[in-house]
Amino acid sequence: MDWPVMNRIVFRNWFALLLLAVVGLVAWPITTHAREPVRLIFDTDMGNDIDDALALAMIHILADRAECELLAVTITKDNRYSAPFVDLVNTFYGRRSVPVGVVRNGMTPKDSAYTREPVLATDNGRPRYPHALRDGPDAPEAVALLRKVLAQQPDGSVVMAQVGFSTNYARLLDSKPDDASPLEGKELVRRKAKLLSIMAGAFSDELRGKHYKEYNVKTDVPACQKLAAEWPTPVVWSGYEIGEAILFAAQCIENDFGYGKHHPIREAYGLYMKMPYDRPTWDLTAVLYAVRPDHGYFDLSTPGRVIVEQDGFTKFEPDPNGKHRYLKVNAEQIIRVKTTQEVLCSTPPRRK
Repeated sequence: MDWPVMNRIVFRNWFALLLLAVVGLVAWPITTHAREPVRLIFDTDMGNDIDDALALAMIHILADRAECELLAVTITKDNRYSAPFVDLVNTFYGRRSVPVGVVRNGMTPKDSAYTREPVLATDNGRPRYPHALRDGPDAPEAVALLRKVLAQQPDGSVVMAQVGFSTNYARLLDSKPDDASPLEGKELVRRKAKLLSIMAGAFSDELRGKHYKEYNVKTDVPACQKLAAEWPTPVVWSGYEIGEAILFAAQCIENDFGYGKHHPIREAYGLYMKMPYDRPTWDLTAVLYAVRPDHGYFDLSTPGRVIVEQDGFTKFEPDPNGKHRYLKVNAEQIIRVKTTQEVLCSTPPRRK
């Protein structure tokens, strides 16, 4: 096949996918979902990379579409601006009541401009982005919040998405009975959760050959080792290679977030790096699978188990009885996921 013909086919397929995504999203106000919304907990290292902010925006639009219910956001970056930034994004999207919990004595305390500046920004003496949570230390501790939220949910109903370090979820496994639940942490997770969708590790042949150590894993290796070995529900891993293959376009930020004078995601994206730049969507892929696991966006590996070595290297051992799988993606799926993520993230909120 000659290149002009191939290019026309690629363009036609891309346009068809875009049209399908846009039509589906435009129709959301009148769309009904027979399925109950996914009960979702989002654990993030907000402030270390901009994909965390994009993932949170996507969650809110999926919640607007009645595809998920955001039960709580917990944070593994130990910085005072991370939680207020999450709170202002939740408020911007009309969900100011979503509880936010923070790690204590956690990792990566360094400030990030993309969380700090929107939190501190004012216009005419008033906060540019309203939010009730002013300082990270004022938020509840993450594990206590996780226990409280999980205990309130029906058995086997909660999907947990982790896109930062494993600190909070590892500590949850070790947690003891409290006023929220008489169950120890591991049993509480076993009772209430049904899936963990995690952005961590690296599973492509190329990255394995390089002995690549993925950031979320190597930042808190003991916590990820514990999670990999002891988490009691099925776990689906979105490895580094998945988000690296699917870029969020600067053009989308520049052209499609202009429905208001100020937008925290657009502003944060510009503060993270000098525009224009396209950014890998590592965290978005884990969230998209968590909420839409049966949409064919990704393929899954065979069952097995992920082993985290002392240096943070992750390896996958096939096992027909294993609870772990990892995401795989082909060229057609890359186009579809990229389009879906960009359209979802840039959709105006349906504020309540």
